Amino acid sequence: MRQKKFTGFIVGGAILLILVLWSFGSYNSLVKKEEKVKLQWSEVQNTYQRRLDLIPNLVNVVKGLSDFEQTTLEKIAETRSKALSGLSNNELTGENYQQQKQLQDTLAAAANRIIMRIEKYPTLKGTAAYAGLQTQLEGTERRIKVARNDFNAAVADYNKKVRSFPTNMTAGLFGYKKKEGFEAAAGTDKSVEIKF
Repeated sequence: MRQKKFTGFIVGGAILLILVLWSFGSYNSLVKKEEKVKLQWSEVQNTYQRRLDLIPNLVNVVKGLSDFEQTTLEKIAETRSKALSGLSNNELTGENYQQQKQLQDTLAAAANRIIMRIEKYPTLKGTAAYAGLQTQLEGTERRIKVARNDFNAAVADYNKKVRSFPTNMTAGLFGYKKKEGFEAAAGTDKSVEIKF
């Protein structure tokens, strides 16, 4: 009888130990996945910041032409300011992602308008400064696309882990919830990007 009780305690203890170790493993895995999401979000913000840093250079090159439309330059400065203020909110929520995407898309649309106006000024279009900015902005647009895709992949990987059984029990216990990534607006299949 005593032997059976002792064996029962050992088996029960072993099962409890396995469950505790499995919970630690699941928890650590969730932490790694969440940190990957945060890292990818930082990369998206870095690429947004790069775009924001290049836009004033584009405006300064264009300002060299005294007869260039002042309202166009003012509009791009205003949209850049709004987009810059959107980067200050680092909270990882779907609403924040969409807000920043919208602000960045508005900035890209304003930059596209200035680029279309530049087409009227062949002397400006042919300058080395403009050509260099064009190359940098094109590269930045590709980086934004890649960063958004990487971010969405990290969110999808995290969500699979949070929703998978039995890890979902650990996720629920420690408050890990499904996250949202970037979504295309209804009727669109890609975001606005600066085009030359």
